[in-house]
Amino acid sequence: MLPHRTPPLGRPARRAALGALSLAAACSLLVTPATAAPTTAGAPAGHCAGQDRLRVPGAALQQTDCLDELTTAGTVASGHTDPADYAGLTPKDLATPSGVPGIQIDGYFPDTSTTNTNHGWQHDSQFVVRLPDHWNGGLVVAGTPGNREQYANDRAIADWVLARGYAYAATDKGNTGTAFHRDGRRPGDAIAEWNTRLTQLTRAARAVVAQRYHRPPARTLATGMSNGGYLVRWQLENHPELYDGGVDWEGTLWRADGPNLLTSLPAALRHYPAYAAGGPGAADARTALHRAGFPAGSEFLWPYHYQVYWDLTQRIYREEVDPGYDGATEAGTPYCASGTPACDADYEYAARPAAVHRAVDRIALTGRIGKPLITLQGTLDVLLPISEDSAVYARMVHASGRGGLLRYYRIEDGTHTDSLVDAFPGRLRPLVPCHRAAFTALEGWITSGSRPPADHTVARPAGADATTLLTSCPLG
Repeated sequence: MLPHRTPPLGRPARRAALGALSLAAACSLLVTPATAAPTTAGAPAGHCAGQDRLRVPGAALQQTDCLDELTTAGTVASGHTDPADYAGLTPKDLATPSGVPGIQIDGYFPDTSTTNTNHGWQHDSQFVVRLPDHWNGGLVVAGTPGNREQYANDRAIADWVLARGYAYAATDKGNTGTAFHRDGRRPGDAIAEWNTRLTQLTRAARAVVAQRYHRPPARTLATGMSNGGYLVRWQLENHPELYDGGVDWEGTLWRADGPNLLTSLPAALRHYPAYAAGGPGAADARTALHRAGFPAGSEFLWPYHYQVYWDLTQRIYREEVDPGYDGATEAGTPYCASGTPACDADYEYAARPAAVHRAVDRIALTGRIGKPLITLQGTLDVLLPISEDSAVYARMVHASGRGGLLRYYRIEDGTHTDSLVDAFPGRLRPLVPCHRAAFTALEGWITSGSRPPADHTVARPAGADATTLLTSCPLG
């Protein structure tokens, strides 16, 4: 999982959770520059006009501020973002656009959990809404990757869409941190709340946009990475009336019958130690990891993911849907050896009781999307292996008869977390420019009927240097 602040200790007697985890263009064009001048579409005259009249429907608290800069070029200094929320998600040299004045609304919806400490509120279901003075008529909504808070997308997504003139809104999904699974009453509740909170924010943000600009958004687009990508899929399946389309950046796949992350991660935990130790069992362990979905050629990423992601992710998400596996122990035993009682390395999802599968079914995806969706994932993703995730979801969409609404792009040499591009220069490519190319393609698809290219692998351009890879992603 992506790193985040750890919430206070203490566990309810029975938990589960209310509301989970971490392309496509229509032509072979480069990413539209983030500094491109937005089109003004009826914004009221004057900087931050009408801010005193803005009300977020359903909010228990809101704070409205007029800012000279809505991107992180200004919000870091003004205290209107939290860099800890987005640390580690983008390459260090990603450019920051500027020149986007407007209104920011921070606040929260009624909730009983208290893991989010932003603003000193100690209250979950926090949100941020940003309304640029120069509006292009659109709204972008997002949930966060991992179990991060509402500013997690500010560098990867918000800066760029704000510079293009979009209004932007994001939610913390209703629970945060590595103990998110303590929220709710039943297994699966915490992840289910994520879906509810994005629906809630989308409706509220559409209303606020209409208040600010005196007309509703001409288009509402959902996007997000990892768990945020899962939310895009779920929203387009369950509330297509709220959206015109979405871009799913390596969304998490939940299926009651598998695959899901609980079917691939135990194999990684079970076999990686033998692979890392070398010796006569190493070759067989590597084969077992390949069989579990971790692609050949990704071996250089395995040590980092074993240390940082695989163990933690398996334990906290297993606790969310299957708390009974380890009895009274909360979220298992870190880095336990295979053979240890109730060790997550030996977890077998298929053999678990029907109640566990029912918990996953409550948050499961179906593939029955109702609006255009562009999905992208890196071929070297070793947190959510692409063959066990986006490739499966694409087949689900086609099997449901909705294939005409989907474009699925496999990004060669991309991995789950773009900051690793800096750690392994020359071996990985960032996904952020591919997300921007996909977003641009989605715009053309829904506004002019310009259909993106068919599903394919987006090859790494031969001879491309780091600067080119960071600023362009031809998808044609």
